[in-house]
Amino acid sequence: KTKKHIYRLLYVWVLNSYEIKKPNETDTIKKYLKVELKKLKSFFDDNLEFYKYYRTNSTFLDEKIFVRGNYDIKLGLETNYFQSDPSFCTSHDYKVAKILANDLIRIYIEDQLNKTTFTGELIRSHKLRWTNSKSALTELIYALHAYGVFDNGNSDIRLIARYFETAFNIHLGDFYHTYMELKARKINRTKFLDGLRESLIRKMEEQDDR
Repeated sequence: KTKKHIYRLLYVWVLNSYEIKKPNETDTIKKYLKVELKKLKSFFDDNLEFYKYYRTNSTFLDEKIFVRGNYDIKLGLETNYFQSDPSFCTSHDYKVAKILANDLIRIYIEDQLNKTTFTGELIRSHKLRWTNSKSALTELIYALHAYGVFDNGNSDIRLIARYFETAFNIHLGDFYHTYMELKARKINRTKFLDGLRESLIRKMEEQDDR
């Protein structure tokens, strides 16, 4: 019962840590996940004998490793055992909990890796194309830059423009000149953005009426 509680806590803690550290780019995510899988493999390799003992339901060492107050330093103790409460934990509770947690973590990572691989292949095989006007995309880019939505407002407008060109398979040319033309409009400077807002509101209202 004790190690079940511990492995659940370990699993949730590690999972939260993965999500916090996980990068955003598809290729970088794959490298990150593969590194984490290697860490799990290293733990397995380092504890192979205990894995064999535990997985085969052996019992001949149970009195030494699963009885409170007993421990044998020759049997590969986890360093945190000496910081734990001996009246609550046995010498190998944490190691068993880590094995159980690692099983779940491995399943999670492999699932994420499969999803990431599928997503990356889908993106490569079907790139979205921008089919509205270049001026509309320029208007959107400058609006996003002005609102500071990328890198806490610290991204260079040129970098944002190049990113959109690559993502949507379009060449904007002199997008600054296009922006100056938008500024020079006497009325309706944000024609595209206004249209976006109206379209979204209309869609919401139509769905509300259903």
